[in-house]
Amino acid sequence: MKIRVNIDLRVGRVVKYFVLADLILLAGWGLVEPILSVYIVSRVAGATLLTVGIASALYWLLRSLVQLPIANYLDRRTGESDDFRVLILSLVLAAGTALAFIVIREPWQLYLVQALHAVAFGTYATAWSAIFSRHLDRDRIAFDWSLDSTAIGLGMGFSGLAGGAVAQWFGFEAIFVATAVLSAAAAVMLFLTPELILPGKQRRGAPFMKDHTPRALEQ
Repeated sequence: MKIRVNIDLRVGRVVKYFVLADLILLAGWGLVEPILSVYIVSRVAGATLLTVGIASALYWLLRSLVQLPIANYLDRRTGESDDFRVLILSLVLAAGTALAFIVIREPWQLYLVQALHAVAFGTYATAWSAIFSRHLDRDRIAFDWSLDSTAIGLGMGFSGLAGGAVAQWFGFEAIFVATAVLSAAAAVMLFLTPELILPGKQRRGAPFMKDHTPRALEQ
């Protein structure tokens, strides 16, 4: 019995660049995932498993709370310029947060960095989705979203293994530096995305970025 799997991987250029940026960013933070709890317990004064739990809860609760007001703000503004600026700022904050983990030594410092981490990713998820959803390939919406999910899963799977190895061989600091570099690389990838008009190239009086909202969503 023969099983043939024929998957057409051709997607729009904007979708491709945004998937690559998502892959780079989350693969970078996938390096942190397997070592963060060990890092907290070993480097933060007086840290226990409860400290790790509080830090994790703070991240997810704050990330969930910031997403809705940011989404509401972006939805009230026409075009994609604000979405794009917020997206880049979130990646800059994510890179800074990764480096900040290196210097934490007290529980309050950990909680502060986790709060910044939550704001960065809550903002990123909202702005990224706003632009990505406008550029989905017609009749391939499920595939485009699944492609991004698959890329993230593969990237985080491999980076999870790599994170443990790098931490063991080169130390925790190398993990956070690599994560910061990959977060910045994701921002660079977005600047290369076609159809995104960079500030230096825009004509005076012209919009920063045209709106690509599908007609069906405007009704």
